[in-house]
Amino acid sequence: MPGTFEPLPGGGAAVALDEVEISIIRSLAVQLLELIGPGPADDAPGTRDPLAELFAEGPSEPPSDPVLRRLFPDAYSDPARPPADEAEADERRTLSAEFRRFTENDLRAGKRENALAVIRSLNALAAASAGEGGAVLKLSPEESRHWLGALNDLRLAIGARLEITDEDDTDGLYGLPDEDPRKPMVMAYLWLGGLQETLVSTLMP
Repeated sequence: MPGTFEPLPGGGAAVALDEVEISIIRSLAVQLLELIGPGPADDAPGTRDPLAELFAEGPSEPPSDPVLRRLFPDAYSDPARPPADEAEADERRTLSAEFRRFTENDLRAGKRENALAVIRSLNALAAASAGEGGAVLKLSPEESRHWLGALNDLRLAIGARLEITDEDDTDGLYGLPDEDPRKPMVMAYLWLGGLQETLVSTLMP
């Protein structure tokens, strides 16, 4: 079980994590949460307007941060099929802007919920295993889905910082020397990929 998720009887998944691994994942999830930004649920009690939230529009322009652009890409952008002319490029930008206005708030809320679920479960695990050096994290099927979404977002975020645009780009990263400043980030990227892959397998029928 160490380092990999395994299915639990009746659904869900479990993985053994030591204190360092708990700290790393929690820190990355907190950074992701800060990058995504606060949502309506983070407002002071009594200040929320659910009706206004229902009709609230999101941004129409893509984020300037490359990580956020990876997490919230343009819906009508296709690098494999560049626009035939400026008219098609304008049409794609218009469609992407409209799509972003009406979907990005919900997408951010979902990613925020996933990251929060990871942080809460790790906080509970750390509190329950204080002084023991680690413990086995057990997730329900719903918690597993939150974790899967968060792990995917974390890998996308790290991949953006490493300028990885395709999984094939990782081939040259395995042999990085220890003194390379990218090495810790690369190790985290590969490790999270292993966790994600094994968690996916626990959710398959």
